[in-house]
Amino acid sequence: MVQTFEKPQTLTFEQFIKWKPDGAYYELHDGVVYKVPQPKGKHEEIAGFVAEIITREYLHLQLPFLIAKTALVKLSGKETAYLPDVLVLNRTNLANEPLWEQASTVQKGDSIPLVVEVVSTNWRLDYLTKLKDYEEIGIREYWIVDYLGVGAKRIIGDPKQPTILVHSLVDGEYLVNLFQGDQRVISPTFPELEVTANQVFQASF
Repeated sequence: MVQTFEKPQTLTFEQFIKWKPDGAYYELHDGVVYKVPQPKGKHEEIAGFVAEIITREYLHLQLPFLIAKTALVKLSGKETAYLPDVLVLNRTNLANEPLWEQASTVQKGDSIPLVVEVVSTNWRLDYLTKLKDYEEIGIREYWIVDYLGVGAKRIIGDPKQPTILVHSLVDGEYLVNLFQGDQRVISPTFPELEVTANQVFQASF
């Protein structure tokens, strides 16, 4: 969910980091600055719920993970950096991230066990652009939480309905499973996770 910022010129990632105001949410798409608008209440409830259930799982499994609140995911060699709704990081690999200490930014798939995007309006960004880019980075698991059911019929079915798409990286390519209604969401990273699609959409057990 992004909107174009009024800044006309393109920026490098280094210029973007120096320019970006503290406390404001922005992304960089091929050098163009995008302002992330304030999410709607339901969007925030779902993102918060997903963060909570994932945190519960990695603490239970005693994994060296954390959920970063404002860290960026950058494509290596490109002037593109995203601010995911939920970003799970592997703390053991942050020492290998050259931009982590100075810019709270990660670039390596080994640093990112799971990323989640909650879809609201601009569904093509999450379904197409970020899907391609997260696959290129090598992020092992990518959730698209389409709680409004706005994605293309060819992807989520006809009639459209709220859907969670879990992408798993296999041999460098994403395989996807769709979860709707009372189906249990299957996560390769957290196989013991017990939550249905509807519980995520309702942000409640």
